[in-house]
Amino acid sequence: MRLLATGDTNKNDPNDARSVAVAALRSGTRREVQPDDHPAVLKVWSKRHRDLGRARTQVACRLHAVLCELVPGGISKDITAAHAARILASVTPSGGVEAARCELAAEFLDDLRRIDAQMRDTKKKLTAAVRASGTTTTQIFGVGPVIAATVIGGVTDVARFPSRDHFAAYNGTAPIEVSSGPRKIYRLSRRGNRRLNHAVPMAAVTQIRYQHSEGRSYYDKKIAEGKTRKEALRALKRQVSDAIFARLQADARRAAATARTKGPGRQPGNDSVASATGSHPEAPVLRPSHSRTRIHPMTAPPSPRRQDHDGPG
Repeated sequence: MRLLATGDTNKNDPNDARSVAVAALRSGTRREVQPDDHPAVLKVWSKRHRDLGRARTQVACRLHAVLCELVPGGISKDITAAHAARILASVTPSGGVEAARCELAAEFLDDLRRIDAQMRDTKKKLTAAVRASGTTTTQIFGVGPVIAATVIGGVTDVARFPSRDHFAAYNGTAPIEVSSGPRKIYRLSRRGNRRLNHAVPMAAVTQIRYQHSEGRSYYDKKIAEGKTRKEALRALKRQVSDAIFARLQADARRAAATARTKGPGRQPGNDSVASATGSHPEAPVLRPSHSRTRIHPMTAPPSPRRQDHDGPG
């Protein structure tokens, strides 16, 4: 990195790959590569739902722009397929330009309906996959199948987080200090997994919208203590992160206990299990390789006494 910063050498993939391999070899926290499990399924469908959502936003914006050119004074920003269909039905084109715009709007409307249908189908598959995982994260207020799938797919194995603080740092809900002089200022971190950083705040905002939720009570309590709205929301995000982490740990423990009671079907000597969060929560981060395991002389079992040829017996 020092050489790259000075410009004395050119960046190339072989050197980068070797540096990454050396760093991974010397790291004390490296983990064994595990085959894809159910979290990978949730990750696939959550990504599909997210991509469809982005495509829908793009089509809706283009449809809104065309409709604003057809209707004097424009229309409201919120647009649905049914609303757009009613607007198009009320427009009578007076020329070739307006006719072309109506035709283009009709095509955008068809695209919007198609994407809506695809999103409904994807959400059904996503809901079924989350239900099959047996996770209890959906019991948290504001955490639905989409958020649950995003969290589980991003976390994969909750055992890789030693504490809730590490998990909060990973999802970006742990504030960092940006103080200057005597002023103590904290803000949310922009590091970590950006998809989790979006999913956790969505659950927090959902809680604030409903007056009867515990999250809204916590938010109002922070406001009464003199916190700003952003500070109160930041504190609520951390509470949601801690609640999700606790649920993921409980799911992993329950899945591990279930796998141990089943017994048959597992390979002898293998305690790793497939669960909603990936693997056994009590498994060590790094298992020593058989080829590199050394027995300490103080803990080694006593070896059988060697008999000399000239001794008795």
